[in-house]
Amino acid sequence: QVQLVESGGGSVQPGGSLRLSCTASGISRSIYGMGWYRQAPGKQRELGATITTGGTTNYADSVKGRFTISADNAKNTVYLQMNSLTPEDTGVYYCGASTVEGNYWGQGTQVTVSS
Repeated sequence: QVQLVESGGGSVQPGGSLRLSCTASGISRSIYGMGWYRQAPGKQRELGATITTGGTTNYADSVKGRFTISADNAKNTVYLQMNSLTPEDTGVYYCGASTVEGNYWGQGTQVTVSS
């Protein structure tokens, strides 16, 4: 059974930082890459950042220069370091994995940026 387990969400003041983690288990075939997507209240899910197993990264324009995605391939774990957070970053952050078997999603972790 494939599982993606996210952690690290929470509440923070504007300008603060959070670090999200996501570990994939039960994936028997190769992972192409993993990433973070977010869904703000009343909006569609959108790209945050992705990283391939080769280390190639891709960021949404809205997070470039503030967020950093990294991965530990041996642990099937991806991280998202989020700095200089703003209220517009509030939402549910979902971890996703793209594999030979298909795409998988975590349950999401809430990030709230508010003063």
